[in-house]
Amino acid sequence: MSTILWLNGTFGAGKTTTSAELARLLPGAHVFDTEQVGFMLRHVLAEPAPVPDFQEWPPWRALAVESIAQVQGFLGGPLIVPQTVTVEAYWAEIRDGLTQRGLTVRHFVLHTDSATLTRRIEEDTVETTGRQWRLDHLGAYEAALPWLHAAGTVVDTTDIPPREVALRIAAATEAVTAG
Repeated sequence: MSTILWLNGTFGAGKTTTSAELARLLPGAHVFDTEQVGFMLRHVLAEPAPVPDFQEWPPWRALAVESIAQVQGFLGGPLIVPQTVTVEAYWAEIRDGLTQRGLTVRHFVLHTDSATLTRRIEEDTVETTGRQWRLDHLGAYEAALPWLHAAGTVVDTTDIPPREVALRIAAATEAVTAG
């Protein structure tokens, strides 16, 4: 299955935890964090082209697409990408690049209310660096909600454990690939 399962949503929505659960549910699935591509580019691009978010660098978007295509082609099976993208043009560029490489992209938007997001970010004991940065970006997510809801399958994670969220995504994925 040449499928990319893109888990979008803001910080605290449950992308990382759900991705791990989903990888355990789907045979042959792997998680690929495209944020690592951004970290790779920082040493060379940060000084001549400073940006507040590495997604603004066109090389990140191009390399994310190419990296996903290469990794998926090498590993086979579904590739799960937990990555927040709140700029519609960036999402279109990434989605179209993956589609042009013959990959099926399933876009899921993990969503919860603002109070829950804030609480999850503030109580996060795993990703403690950048807490304020994540809180500061909740507004961008709120502004992107209209296009995110139109562009992806929304999964409410407010009162649902990550395992159940992963089961719902797996069921939706299997229904599409079977039909």
